[in-house]
Amino acid sequence: MGPRRGIADVELRETFESDLAFFFRQQQDRDANQMAAFGAADPDDFSAFQTKWARIRHDPTGLVRTITIGREVAGSVMLWRDPDLPGPEVSCWIGSEYWGQGVASRALAAFLRIVRQRPLYGRAAHDNIGSVRVLQKAGFRQIGDMTGYSAFRGEQVRELLFRFD
Repeated sequence: MGPRRGIADVELRETFESDLAFFFRQQQDRDANQMAAFGAADPDDFSAFQTKWARIRHDPTGLVRTITIGREVAGSVMLWRDPDLPGPEVSCWIGSEYWGQGVASRALAAFLRIVRQRPLYGRAAHDNIGSVRVLQKAGFRQIGDMTGYSAFRGEQVRELLFRFD
């Protein structure tokens, strides 16, 4: 039996305008939004999506990379600055068809080799076990938690805060 699909071929590359159509479809995944908790308030709002991604892609302090498997877009990983955190944050979004295959873990590990700035922060909803595990496997350690309103879930959600030195 060979390696699981996706494990060997995970790569990061520059994000192209054409990737945004994939990212928008991924944003519309209801299961992914439920799990992430803190995604877009309205996953179907294309105008808000475009505004958000224009800001992300043109932020001189951030960095975004597209995650690919072979020639397929699997998701994105980025560095950005939330003023509510003491430093820059990494964030990863993987298409649900790639969950449980090690794609997020490999992508985050590759991204951490590119981004040399430390410390870095990461967050995950307390019940998003997959994302919590990805952060832990990459060497992030939990330093606290917070509660925020999840527009998608329509309720307050506990979020775990992690730090990578």
